Amino acid sequence: MAEQDIPPPTITAMKIPIIRKGEYDIWSMRMRQYICHTDHNLWDVIVNGDLEEEPAPTTGETSAPPAPKTAKQLAARRNQERVKSILLLAIPDEYLLKFHNVADAKSLWEAIKSRFGGNVESKKMQKNVLKHQFENFSTASNESLDKAYDRFQKLISQLEVHGAPISKEDINQKFLRSLPSSWNQIALIMRNKPDIDEIDIDDLYNNLRVYEDDVLANEDSILFLFYLQS
Repeated sequence: MAEQDIPPPTITAMKIPIIRKGEYDIWSMRMRQYICHTDHNLWDVIVNGDLEEEPAPTTGETSAPPAPKTAKQLAARRNQERVKSILLLAIPDEYLLKFHNVADAKSLWEAIKSRFGGNVESKKMQKNVLKHQFENFSTASNESLDKAYDRFQKLISQLEVHGAPISKEDINQKFLRSLPSSWNQIALIMRNKPDIDEIDIDDLYNNLRVYEDDVLANEDSILFLFYLQS
């Protein structure tokens, strides 16, 4: 095949993020990324509304918006419908009827925020719940380091989103203390390293991965010896 006949690479379509109860803040960040990835101009529809659309008549009755008269108004109408369709596809079926008749994309975004974003009191409660989960975080003896790290990283991200960031020192020390007893020796060495309070949790995780096979091997040996003695 000639070089000029090779089709250009395509970007894999991103999956529309579905909103879930209690996850509005993370969803809104993902949805903004999705909309901007689809077409950067579409985000303006949510921020500014339809600047090129003629306002609908205020007669007190629900009526269809006026037909677009110019090319700019037609483009604005198309962008409006695209964004509204994306947002509706992000809403679970059980909530769809509540939002289906919202007039425009900007109003729809605000309605979603009002329904799923929570009020001040609920956000404060959620923050306290996350702090409690951080304080009591632990790794099960049969849980892999990878799964424990994923759970811990998600918790840290949620705390940051809710305005309760944790220092590197507390993050690293907490994760090391959360490891099961088979990690005690390595965790103690790590906790006493001079730079432990400065490195990112990603670096700490990668350092721990180096020793995971040895920890598992030693644990299996202990279990085997215990079996022979019983």
